[in-house]
Amino acid sequence: MPQRIRDNMLRSPRLGLLREPDFRRFFGATVAGQLADRVVFLALPLVAIVWLDADEFDVGVLTAMTTAGSLLIGLPAGAWVDRWRKQRVMVNSDLLRAGLLLLVPLAWWVDALTIWVLFAVALAHGLLTVLFDVGYTSYLPALVGRDHLVEGNAKIAAVRSAASISGPGVAGPLVAWLGAPLTLVVSAAGMLLSALGVLRIRTPEKRPPAGAPQHLGREVGEGLRFVLGHPLLRPILLTDGLFSLFLVTYQTMLLVYLARHLGLSAFDIGLVLSVMACGGLGGALLARRVIARIGPGPVVWLAPLCTAPAAALMPAAGPGWPLGLAGAGLALVSAGGVVRLIAQAGLQQTATPDRLLGRMSATVRFVQWGSMPIAGLLGGALGGLLGASVVLWIGAAGMTAAFLPALLSPLRSTRKMPVMATEAATV
Repeated sequence: MPQRIRDNMLRSPRLGLLREPDFRRFFGATVAGQLADRVVFLALPLVAIVWLDADEFDVGVLTAMTTAGSLLIGLPAGAWVDRWRKQRVMVNSDLLRAGLLLLVPLAWWVDALTIWVLFAVALAHGLLTVLFDVGYTSYLPALVGRDHLVEGNAKIAAVRSAASISGPGVAGPLVAWLGAPLTLVVSAAGMLLSALGVLRIRTPEKRPPAGAPQHLGREVGEGLRFVLGHPLLRPILLTDGLFSLFLVTYQTMLLVYLARHLGLSAFDIGLVLSVMACGGLGGALLARRVIARIGPGPVVWLAPLCTAPAAALMPAAGPGWPLGLAGAGLALVSAGGVVRLIAQAGLQQTATPDRLLGRMSATVRFVQWGSMPIAGLLGGALGGLLGASVVLWIGAAGMTAAFLPALLSPLRSTRKMPVMATEAATV
């Protein structure tokens, strides 16, 4: 597969990986899945806020349920995925998530929709998302080869950002037209299309290592020791975890602030989120050039330091042009976040042996996403005590401070992707 990729890229350097049919299928599945996720991101909280009149704490609990899967199965998920075929993990996860999302409009139709139904769906959906994401991240090196990881990650980040732009813009009118419960039917359809796209990939995947059954705890411990003992992966983990903690604290109250403090409609909220996502698309398109110019390590700490302060424009905004300026600030935060994620994904995937990719991804996700339930509860509790605008100020300050672990590490001078660790170094 990597040799065929090189040949195709020589024939059409502008298209690059998109000349590969299997990468196009993966790319298309990502479009469908990301659009579905964006609709869920807007519709599920609005079901609670508008249809069930949930308070700030309930919205925080719903956010926590969505991300609690990383705490519950985040670490063992990596060991499980390393034992299974990644393609099968992604397809099955998508099919089950689609079925779960359909439960919300069904419960609404039979007049049985409660906040507890939303909590249960959000929790189960989050558990399956953990398995999908660990498989997704671990599958990319096998699909494109390690020499093309920066390009592959950049193209995937670009399509994710494009979906983030169009997703809220589609979701807002859909919520206004169909209502948030029925809008989740569209999300379920997107999950089904994603499963179909991944299922059609024909690139052979290496069989998981055969041998005597291993102890789950020892496998998880091996992944933890590898990540926490690596001089580059450890500070990435700390920076990412800190940034994620305050980002979710911020996001938990962002919808509340836009809907209740600024009085925006579902359509207008979708527009604000689309403007924010435009920054992510710009970051994805510029990432390869930025990483090549200053190096992947410096990107990891410079991005939050230079862009996260712009998140403070939102709690200072009111209706009219200040809201537009605040939206531009969120776009800058998004751009910096995407450039950082592409740089650190390349560092993580390049430094990790194939047999540990699932566990590395799961460990990273455990820290990155495991803090999110705490952040959701923290954001909801602080929102109830201090108000949504104060929580936004706190979130902006915390995201900015996330640059410190990366700055105080070898990442500060890491200007090239590392050589993959050898098997001997990982045991």
